[in-house]
Amino acid sequence: MEPTTSGRFRVHDRRPRPDIDGTGPSDPPEEFVLVEHSEGPIDPTDPDAEDRFDPLYAAAEGYEGDIADRAASLQPGFVVDATLAWTDGSARFADVEVVRESRFRFADGVEGMFEAAVDAWDQLRSAGEAVGSITTRSNDGEPNGALYLFADAPGGDAFADLRAGRLPIEPLVARVNESREDDDPREVFVLRPAAHDFVAVYVVFDREGVLAQTVRDTYDLGPGLAAGLDGGALDAAEAGSDEGGDEDDGGDGDRDEDEGGFDALDRL
Repeated sequence: MEPTTSGRFRVHDRRPRPDIDGTGPSDPPEEFVLVEHSEGPIDPTDPDAEDRFDPLYAAAEGYEGDIADRAASLQPGFVVDATLAWTDGSARFADVEVVRESRFRFADGVEGMFEAAVDAWDQLRSAGEAVGSITTRSNDGEPNGALYLFADAPGGDAFADLRAGRLPIEPLVARVNESREDDDPREVFVLRPAAHDFVAVYVVFDREGVLAQTVRDTYDLGPGLAAGLDGGALDAAEAGSDEGGDEDDGGDGDRDEDEGGFDALDRL
């Protein structure tokens, strides 16, 4: 009997299996990168906190029947309840059900990075910081997104680490969910601008809102408003951003004094 693992997972990405030793097939099969999805925040000081975000890998192809349709429908960012069956160290879905249709979208070398991110990065760099966050707001002052900025560590590649799951996105989304007291579907954009030396992780609160649609449109990441930067949503975010460096918690602007702010590196 095959050993199994059951739980709730985030589909972090779907990509061809890496050829680590150079002996793999020329057309490698695709696999899902899965990260355990906690029902509540994880204390970064817990002894097992680091292991909680280690990615698992499951075959994305070769299924039959209903499970084939379900696997084919999975997108990066989806939260699923799944049972994984293990054979010779490889995992496949024995069962999978979508719980929440959040989305992760990755883009490298993007042109025209929006001004809120560039301004926040300039402030962080002036302060000698490598990581920080701000909350962006709509024209009416309502929070609409949490923007996290990362510099590359010496010899590192933050974008590649975020995409591979070595630098986890999950704590950033969990922080937003905690601060907003809900777990609604989010739209998460991981963007590396061509003209700047940082990576942005933008957790947009409303997956179907104007801001998410405009970001998708602007960077050609899926269906949007067909409005680009002229649509006004990014301009509104820029005008309404809280320029608090890493003092902002990515929520609604109300912060418990005992929290001391959110350090995006408190887990990493």
